[in-house]
Amino acid sequence: MPTYFEKKQLVTPGELLAEGDYLPGENTYVEENKIYAQRIGLVDVDNKKVNMVALRAFYVPKVGDIVIGTVTEVGFNGWTVSIQSPYNALLRASAALNRSFKPQNDELSAVLTSGDLIVAKVASYDRLHDPQLTGGEPGLGKITRGQILHVVPTKIPRIIGRKGSMISMIKQETNCQIVLGLNGIILVTGKTPEDEELAITAIRKIEQESHTSGLTDRITQLLKDNKESMEEPVNE
Repeated sequence: MPTYFEKKQLVTPGELLAEGDYLPGENTYVEENKIYAQRIGLVDVDNKKVNMVALRAFYVPKVGDIVIGTVTEVGFNGWTVSIQSPYNALLRASAALNRSFKPQNDELSAVLTSGDLIVAKVASYDRLHDPQLTGGEPGLGKITRGQILHVVPTKIPRIIGRKGSMISMIKQETNCQIVLGLNGIILVTGKTPEDEELAITAIRKIEQESHTSGLTDRITQLLKDNKESMEEPVNE
């Protein structure tokens, strides 16, 4: 009997996955000998068992996306990078160094090592191969300062706002540089820790209230109130 998906295909709740001689795995359910998806996720089959990785907190890579990741392993010709996805990403040395890689001369751990945070771009990805990253463009590379926060990836568009209006306002009012990784990881770099904390407070409020109306006005007021309180003279 058939399956109705390709390996690691993205499926939605209620979608028919398989029927007949298959067993339901995680995040699936059975009705009349047919297996259906219970949540949004990536589906696969292992020894007749249909399993699905739920994607609520995971990121599905797309070519051109800016992501923020953590180096997890230094390899022979590149680095393995965790990007808050079901897939580990690979950053080849030539894509990070922006030149040809010479193993006899280049010590990769001196460039990036396990635990380092990087800003990178998804250069290639399909369901049969793990994502390939590039880090050789302006604005990409190792993170050396700033604060990191994590949000659910689906909240990123709301943080960006219509035509970038929301994130532009936060940047302007807090004097912070903000890199939004589409995998739900955000880098905030300000002139002072107070500026960074104000930007983070605004982003957290957007994340928590993204489903409500009038959010832009509330964020505007939040930033205004905080700036005014910081500018008030201290009475001695």
